[in-house]
Amino acid sequence: MKAPNRNLLWARVFAEELALAGVREAVIAPGSRSTPLVFALDEQPEITVYSLLDERSAAYFALGLASANGRPAALVCTSGTAGANFYPAVVEANSAGVPMVVLTADRSPELRESGANQTIDQIRLFGAHVNWFVEVALPEAAPPDIALRGLRTLAQRAVSAAHFPQHGPVHLNFPFRKPLEPTELPGDRQTDASRRVNAPFVRMLQGRRMPAEEQVAQAAAVLAQAQRGLIICGQRTPDAPAMAAAVRALQAACGFPVLADALSGLRYRDGVIRGYDTFLRTDSAFPGPDVVIQLGAQAISQSLEEYLNRAAPEHWITISSDGRWLEPNFWTSMHLTADPAASCHALAGALEGRALSGDPSWGPRFAEADAVVRRTAAAFTMTRWFDGAVLAAAVPMLSPGSALVIGSSLPVRHLDQFALDGPADLKVYGNRGASGIDGTISTAAGVAAADHTRPVTLILGDVAFYHDMNGLLALQRAGVRLVIVVVNNNGGGIFERLPVARFEPIFTELFLTPHGLQFENAAALYGTAYERPVGRAAFEEAFARAQRSAGSTIIEVSTDSKEDLAARSAFLRAVSQTDKG
Repeated sequence: MKAPNRNLLWARVFAEELALAGVREAVIAPGSRSTPLVFALDEQPEITVYSLLDERSAAYFALGLASANGRPAALVCTSGTAGANFYPAVVEANSAGVPMVVLTADRSPELRESGANQTIDQIRLFGAHVNWFVEVALPEAAPPDIALRGLRTLAQRAVSAAHFPQHGPVHLNFPFRKPLEPTELPGDRQTDASRRVNAPFVRMLQGRRMPAEEQVAQAAAVLAQAQRGLIICGQRTPDAPAMAAAVRALQAACGFPVLADALSGLRYRDGVIRGYDTFLRTDSAFPGPDVVIQLGAQAISQSLEEYLNRAAPEHWITISSDGRWLEPNFWTSMHLTADPAASCHALAGALEGRALSGDPSWGPRFAEADAVVRRTAAAFTMTRWFDGAVLAAAVPMLSPGSALVIGSSLPVRHLDQFALDGPADLKVYGNRGASGIDGTISTAAGVAAADHTRPVTLILGDVAFYHDMNGLLALQRAGVRLVIVVVNNNGGGIFERLPVARFEPIFTELFLTPHGLQFENAAALYGTAYERPVGRAAFEEAFARAQRSAGSTIIEVSTDSKEDLAARSAFLRAVSQTDKG
């Protein structure tokens, strides 16, 4: 390797080792101080470089990429407030367990606390929201070989730390002195021969955590004695295809109903209970479980959470591959740190041939209640057009193997309650680690960039759309296609569900925040097709056209938050009356 100056040598050594570590994407927010890193990453043939102008959008784009393909993208910015604009996406990556390698360029140490332009304290900028932080050494004119070996090792360790012991972001801060461009600097070392031949400098090997026999035996003994057990597949249940088979095996062995969250990746598989958010609201006498097995994070459904809190299960087994605690009500009695799919198979094997104590009416009761909700929802959403009906209409129209990115706040709740049918292999993404609404469009663009052959649909609310209109530029700059459905209820409809809605006029003025915006001009500004259908039939036609289109389309659906709240109440009454009938 040759380089014209110390900065380029430093950056090239690091970027080359990132590629050898398996990094395949770099997302650049342009700036001056990051010039050496940008040149070095762009020179790597294995790395695809995306340039996005807005740092916040760039960070969420990298988040979407990593969420979809499971490997960290390198995220690069200049010094100063640029890195601070990465903060929301870094927080989400940490909360949701998404790998990311954040590279912030910086001024040299002597300029800190000096009043120098575009210079802030970037040391541990993201605090406890990263798996690892390193202040990278300042490039030297004649670095010793050990420094270059250390830099290569640092790249490998950074990628490893984004995966182990748990997935999440890492932050490396790179100070550089001028010259930043690839201009020759006499006296600087220009060559490095430390690279291994056709191999990473160091292989960071991570083993798979398998359940121990003693752990399986203890958990299986609990399951065998259960009268009423539940398997809850929460948000971000890992490795959906492998988990689907593992959960089926465990369900067959113990007979527990499987409740699958909308973001679990298992929602539309056969034999899964989907309508629980509704029937647990309408049937207050529904008996509670004595045993719960939790896979993934907490489920979206508030009614499920309240139901489980009332039941106070005697045994609650959480299974986590990395030991991350994901049960905020603290009912857990056994926390198993092991591969979830392997654990399910091991538990199924341990239960084989054992006499079980389960209530034989337990599973059928869930299945019957689920069937009532699904029939009622199908009929109800065909005759009323409201926010929830938009999700119920759109999701079954998605093609097998496609991806859905769902906005936080109301859209994800409507997905959970009303979109009860869809393709079995639909992959659903949402920024529900910290559950912010910012960066949603950019995240969806990143998901689309991870696999250009897979159709990607984004459904979000109007406030989330407004928060990330800058993300629409990523569609052009990254060459990706999205179908975007904006459910526009004119401001924070989620607050209609809260007690504060009774307090006017402050509720409308300071919580509901009506904005009066429509987004046709935003679509025109970013060169995106736009439709604004009225009613279900027109929406389905527009949505079908958008799915067939070679380009991106924004479909805006105007709704009313008060009508949506009324429709939801009417739906709950309809289910309750059907139950009683």
